[in-house]
Amino acid sequence: MKNYSITLPSYSIGDNVYGKIGEICEPYGKKVICIGGKTAIGKVKDLIINECKGTNLEILDFLWYGGDATYENVNKLKENELVKQADMIFGIGGGKALDTAKALAYMTNKEIFTFPTIASNCAGTTAVSIMYNADGSFKEPFFFLAPARHCFIYTPVIAKSPAKYMWAGIGDTYAKYFEAEMSSRGEDLVHYHALGVTTSQMCLTPLLKYGKKALEDFKSGTASFEVEQVVLAIVVTTGIASILLTNEHIIDYNTGLAHAVFYALTSFPHIEQRHLHGEVVGYGVLILLLVDKNEEMFKTMFEFNRSINLPTCLADIEMSVDDLDKLVPMVCAMKDIDHNPYKITEDMVFEAFKKLEEYNKNN
Repeated sequence: MKNYSITLPSYSIGDNVYGKIGEICEPYGKKVICIGGKTAIGKVKDLIINECKGTNLEILDFLWYGGDATYENVNKLKENELVKQADMIFGIGGGKALDTAKALAYMTNKEIFTFPTIASNCAGTTAVSIMYNADGSFKEPFFFLAPARHCFIYTPVIAKSPAKYMWAGIGDTYAKYFEAEMSSRGEDLVHYHALGVTTSQMCLTPLLKYGKKALEDFKSGTASFEVEQVVLAIVVTTGIASILLTNEHIIDYNTGLAHAVFYALTSFPHIEQRHLHGEVVGYGVLILLLVDKNEEMFKTMFEFNRSINLPTCLADIEMSVDDLDKLVPMVCAMKDIDHNPYKITEDMVFEAFKKLEEYNKNN
């Protein structure tokens, strides 16, 4: 029997969670540097400052993370004198801001706390940063031993963020289930991988049940029960599944064809410029299901995507059949599809793209 340790996410959710900042963060030091997106910082800066009054925490400054999760931006922040002085980092914003803050915390051996301001991904609770090249293309996953010390999910701010982020987050979240199920199929799994695959079911079921209503409520800024359930699925459940599935810092069970489609598409500049990660991953799930010949679930997810306007065809992501000769080999070159119950070939992927286009025409 091998020895191993797993650290699962610690989180608070609700409309008063920033009131717990002192109680939760004080044991880890005094000086805080806040790093995040410009818009995100603008939304929560005063809230965080006010909640730190009366505690032993000292906010040194709020710094922009640099605009993308790159090692270049992390290294620039490492040289900042205030970063050097800080005991802990508050990462604020969306996925790329949080991933930058997490990578910085790891490289500088500082404590990290996350403050997601949008519900587009699970960066607030995962033990990995998705790193990009300076040109915006995908570079690699950067794994850590543990997630952030705590994730503060403040629903009033999230509920008033642009609905497109939750919309995209839904696509990224349900992909976790399909990729984990497919990549682990037929295997005798160790406990944490089996637990991760089982947990991933909760990345799909609440979204099919509550997703459409949550998006309708979100557009009016209402933090309803449905919104909370979807936020928890996106930010927390996916993070828990990710940690369990990547305990050895491998991607075998934590990714798959849907993400391979996305990462290949990042080589087309307009994807990063005009489309969101989860939006494109949600489209990639349809390709996965067609390659896997899972017709029943394909129809379910096609109709779900259509009901909430997630992409269902190449035109929705500003691509065409003419791009497939370049795109398909790039998809099949991604390491995300190395671990599957069968070899995924270029012919299979090409055929899936064509089938999806035909299905759109006929439905």
